[in-house]
Amino acid sequence: MEARFHGNGFLPHRHDTYALGLTMHGVQTFRYRGRPRFSQPGNVIVLHPDEVHDGAAGTDVGLIYRMIYLPPTLVAEAFDHRTALPFVADPVVSDPALRHALSDLLVDLDEQPDDLLIDDALARIAAALGRQAGVVREKVQPVARLAVLAARDYLDVQVASNVTSEDLERVTQLDRYELARHFRRLLGTSPHRYLVMRRLDHGKEMLVSGSSLAEAALGSGFSDQAHFSRHFRNAFGLPPGRWLNLQRNV
Repeated sequence: MEARFHGNGFLPHRHDTYALGLTMHGVQTFRYRGRPRFSQPGNVIVLHPDEVHDGAAGTDVGLIYRMIYLPPTLVAEAFDHRTALPFVADPVVSDPALRHALSDLLVDLDEQPDDLLIDDALARIAAALGRQAGVVREKVQPVARLAVLAARDYLDVQVASNVTSEDLERVTQLDRYELARHFRRLLGTSPHRYLVMRRLDHGKEMLVSGSSLAEAALGSGFSDQAHFSRHFRNAFGLPPGRWLNLQRNV
């Protein structure tokens, strides 16, 4: 969700989920565990399940923030740890890795993130929560190289298909969170980002071959031209039409 308001926004209440958010504009103030708290843009809000809190804009300029609510069972599954759930005592943290993972899920509220993006983001969120909670994690298992390479080969072939986490679990015999960790460790990225980049590569080939933007988008597995253009711009720093014109002038 995204919330925009001036003054007091919410009376004291509680969730049965983790509430994780990004302060986008203004000063976010709330009372939590008996103390007033303040968050500015760049900070991450971490509220533990069942902790009472309220919410207000801390200045006259108003407040904009984005929030995601994760069930504890989901965090526990992604956390890969057999002790209690990670409890972050300070609800306002400066953690670039956690902020980037949340941003991947909250950057576009108009589009439902796909399975692979959600699973990778959850793995990183859980790791960051454990780090902020000071949990000593067990040693990472050796990289499941063959499973990761099998996932990579599958994504290469299924570039234009709707690949799900269940598909990769079936191919690799690893659960989705274990695969996300090993995939990043071996290939330096997530299955989701790897698939997006292969789709973009395929889209560029189609554009050079004379396909329209709409044809390249659909033929590369994107939902529509706008979806393709947004990912293209984020990956390469310019829209696909501009990129194609540059290619023609080389």
